[in-house]
Amino acid sequence: MEDSPASSDSMPNHQLATHDDIPEESDMILSDDAANGPQTWEPPPRIAARFHRPSTTRRKSSAASSRRNSLSSTHSHQSTRSFRTSCHSHHVAQHLRRASILESRKARLAERAAHAEQVRLRAAEAKAASRTSNSEERALAAKQARERHLAQVAAACAEEVRRAKKVAEDMKERKAAEERRYRLEMEEKLAEAERRRAEYKRNTRRPRTASSPSSDTKKALPSSALSEETAASRIQAAWRARARRKIVEAWTDLGLSIDKIQDTSFEDISRLLQEENSLRSTEKVMGLFYLLPEDLPSRGTAIRTFLSAFLILGHPAHIFTRDGDQEQDLITKAKDLIISFESALSKLTPRNSYLPSPTWLETVSMSFASYLSAFKDWKTQDSTALVETMIASFVSLDAIWQNIKDDTVDEVANEYRNGIRDNQAILLSKIKKLAGPERALTLIRKAIRESRRARPKKKPAGETARPRVAIESSAAGTPISEGDAALQSEAASQLTPPTGLPSAQSYQANSLSKVFTVVPDNRILVHELCIDKEYRIDPSPSADLRDALNRELCNAMRRGFENGESAMWTVAMADNIRAKLLRLLKPGNSMHTLISETLDPDLISRQCSQGVFSYQKFFSFMANILPKLCAPFRDAEVKALADELETEGTLPEMIEKLFKLQHVIDLLSLDYSNYLLTKAAPTLIKEGPGYEQREFAKRLVAGEVTLKRTRRWWRSAAVNMHTEADRRDPWNESNPVNRPTPQKIYARGLVDLAIATPPLRDSELPETLELDRERISRIRNDALRITTIGGILLTAKNLLKRDVRSQWKVEANRMWDALKDGYLKDPATPSKVLSILESSHPMPPSTRSQLQSTITRLLTQAEAGKVSDPVTKVLFQRLKTNIFNRVSASSSGERVRAASTATEGLATTGLPEFVNHVSDIVDLLGRISVTDRSAHAKWYEEIAEEMDRLGADGEDLSRTPSAESAATPDGGGSSE
Repeated sequence: MEDSPASSDSMPNHQLATHDDIPEESDMILSDDAANGPQTWEPPPRIAARFHRPSTTRRKSSAASSRRNSLSSTHSHQSTRSFRTSCHSHHVAQHLRRASILESRKARLAERAAHAEQVRLRAAEAKAASRTSNSEERALAAKQARERHLAQVAAACAEEVRRAKKVAEDMKERKAAEERRYRLEMEEKLAEAERRRAEYKRNTRRPRTASSPSSDTKKALPSSALSEETAASRIQAAWRARARRKIVEAWTDLGLSIDKIQDTSFEDISRLLQEENSLRSTEKVMGLFYLLPEDLPSRGTAIRTFLSAFLILGHPAHIFTRDGDQEQDLITKAKDLIISFESALSKLTPRNSYLPSPTWLETVSMSFASYLSAFKDWKTQDSTALVETMIASFVSLDAIWQNIKDDTVDEVANEYRNGIRDNQAILLSKIKKLAGPERALTLIRKAIRESRRARPKKKPAGETARPRVAIESSAAGTPISEGDAALQSEAASQLTPPTGLPSAQSYQANSLSKVFTVVPDNRILVHELCIDKEYRIDPSPSADLRDALNRELCNAMRRGFENGESAMWTVAMADNIRAKLLRLLKPGNSMHTLISETLDPDLISRQCSQGVFSYQKFFSFMANILPKLCAPFRDAEVKALADELETEGTLPEMIEKLFKLQHVIDLLSLDYSNYLLTKAAPTLIKEGPGYEQREFAKRLVAGEVTLKRTRRWWRSAAVNMHTEADRRDPWNESNPVNRPTPQKIYARGLVDLAIATPPLRDSELPETLELDRERISRIRNDALRITTIGGILLTAKNLLKRDVRSQWKVEANRMWDALKDGYLKDPATPSKVLSILESSHPMPPSTRSQLQSTITRLLTQAEAGKVSDPVTKVLFQRLKTNIFNRVSASSSGERVRAASTATEGLATTGLPEFVNHVSDIVDLLGRISVTDRSAHAKWYEEIAEEMDRLGADGEDLSRTPSAESAATPDGGGSSE
């Protein structure tokens, strides 16, 4: 028992040695537990795991970069769970965590450095890459500009190309269908003829002949050799057959047929027909059918005419400009020729030695003769229309030169003359080619002579319209200065109130004299002279009003005589006539002294108080002096009045003589005012723009006018021009070439204002063009009349299958005169217009009824001031475009070019008869433009700058209501 402790002490050592690989937990923690007292024992991990139940709210593992998964955290956790001893201090775990964090940061910084290095390498490579040179940049810019230009052209021409293609395709399909139908009919006819021929051969009986000789007789006949002539003729026949076979084969190798020509483009087939091989083969095959003329120089024309039949059938849209009766007849004749020629050519076989039969020769020859005649007629008509158009252009250029040769400075006149001569030389060479040298010169001389004869003659401004008192003043060496002329013209023909009248009558007479004066306002007078240098005061606007005023004064005088106031009215009448006559004379003149002393109011008043005044002596005196004061062309009228004044009569007759005397004196005052105006015209024209500008500025300052309508008018024109420029520039780039200039904008606004449907509203007219109201209204009426008559003539030409370029000048002039007073004021106007057309162009009843309905419809629309018919809409728009192109031309060269091509444009449009009318409109608009811009350029520039600022601030001018109101379908302007 005592040894037990020793044995017990030795057992553990033996057990440890035996079970060294499996230590007991009690031995591992013995020393600590013994020192600390009793402890709670935990089972080993392998045993505790059997009783462990996993929690449902198990925490998911964190990311790889989390601190819980880091090496230090794992190590500390395991060490804590395994040993839970204090031998491992807490700073070791912190050190491990810090090392892990530093390693992760170093890895991130290394990645960033690698990425920065890659970026640096790429930047270095991009910097080291060679840049494109300036020449390559310019080439690229040029390529882009070219592409933009091509896109602009494509955008502008796409619609026209589409329409042309559609028309060509429709015509091609129609012609192809007709060709197939005619071919089938011809094949059926030929098959029927061949069948009858075969049947005729099959049913023909053999004629009775003698019996054939026996074989013995045949054997007995000796065989004779051929003679030299027979052998030669047979050899020649074989050689000719071979030559004809080669001709047929050469023609067949060309492959000319209707189907091939229709499938080939017009350019390719034209080049094929112009080749030397084609012409040579055609010449030989035409000689085979005896179609060539005997005259050698004309053979080339015959060959080309024959080949043109293929082009006419294959590509009629490229050959003809219209589809009329003459064109249809030519197509039919060409079809007959080609069908008969191909049929005859197909019959040429070795059996007939390639020799056409007489029947086929006659058929082909007759078809070619008919086609040749139709071709010559068509070519003559086409060349005639071209000649007429070019002669009209030549005459138009001559008219321009006649207008400007005396009204412009030498430098401008020389520039115009050179441009007009160059264009006339080109036109003359073309006319000579078409009409021949002699006929061309004859036609041009005749046209120019008629044009100059039809030009309105200038009003007489020389001795005929010059008052005799002015001739005497000039002869006496006392010329009237231009300043005195202006002052006298301003005061001419003013009615002086008779002295002695009551104050109310005096005031009324003075007011009426200002209202019904003959001489217009100074601003109007200067403006009219600037537009027309030959302007003369016209008495017609106020003639009736002045006559009514004189009649009222004469009636008041008659009532005064009946009431016993004869003396007062006689003095007043004499003073009024004296004042009017003295205005025609200069003080100091013998005639001035005579009239002043004879018609002195004091003298007449004393004579009336004494009862010795005689109206018969007064009338005799007036009959003696009036012929000395009037102009030569007034002699007949003044002589008739003088003869009437010499006769005696009663009181009503005396009053009537006074009325006629005042009327003639007013006419003499008007003649003298026109003479003074002629003398002062150069100075007034020179100072006109400045004077008109000052007067307009005064009215603006005084508030009489504003620029509201002018701004709206300019804005509408600018919007329209910018819209067109944007349409030409799909990329909306500010190309200076496409941007409209102020001159173009003004021209567009002026043309939009003038070429529109009447009437002219007050809201449409700018304040700067107020003085041109009557001219613009007249241009509107003329444009509507041109469009209406052009629509009627174009419809008639289409119904009668005439060329639209042919000029029906006689009918157009007669219709112009018939519609001058109105369109439907007379119910018989449509019938008159139809009779004008029917008198020179007979038509069937169906065409007549259709044309009459068209005339009635167009006249009804014109009477209402509308352009709603599709034909008149197109004509009106093309007329407007033609006038704008000519008005907007800035230099003399552009004006001459526009005028030389305007006639051709009007002819193709369908308005060849109105070349002179359109030229007059263009000339008038040009003079209005020059006068208006020279007087109001200051305000136009301000408005243009204001619009530019609005556009620069980002406002889209093309989206304003003004643009929509300005671009109305009928061509009218905006309206309120």
